[in-house]
Amino acid sequence: MPKPLTITLPSEREIVVTREFDAPRDLVFDCWTIPALIRRWLGPSDWTMTTCEFDARVGGKWRFVSRGPDGFEMAHGGTITEFTRPEWIKSTELYDMDWTGGETINTNRFTELAPGLTLSTLTVLYSSKKARDGARATPMAEGMEMGFQQLDALLATTPVTTRN
Repeated sequence: MPKPLTITLPSEREIVVTREFDAPRDLVFDCWTIPALIRRWLGPSDWTMTTCEFDARVGGKWRFVSRGPDGFEMAHGGTITEFTRPEWIKSTELYDMDWTGGETINTNRFTELAPGLTLSTLTVLYSSKKARDGARATPMAEGMEMGFQQLDALLATTPVTTRN
């Protein structure tokens, strides 16, 4: 069973989230980039993703809108600035209700540690130390781990596909 995520603060403006997944890198990457798979794991289990768009290419746009059990909606999106399958995705991110203090730059690297074991290293670069500290003070880690546990279940039941 994978270990829970870890969070480090390597600089005044960054949060790095690492998490291992018991699945091949190609499949983990697909789960982060294919809308039909994203909507099955991203976010808390009691929320519904009402919009899930991810144009998997440099210059492509992405947008996610989720609704909580009380009807509250949270929406965010951005632009993909680097995309190398299955190694990394780099994109901008901005929430409609800008609780993070401006646009962030997210880089997610996928490393195959062993056959069938993949490490996701997500680096979030905030606009300021205050913005980073504000994000860190939220239940971000708990929400992410909840989603990652849903991703674990999805990975365990999703066959690996081969792409050219």
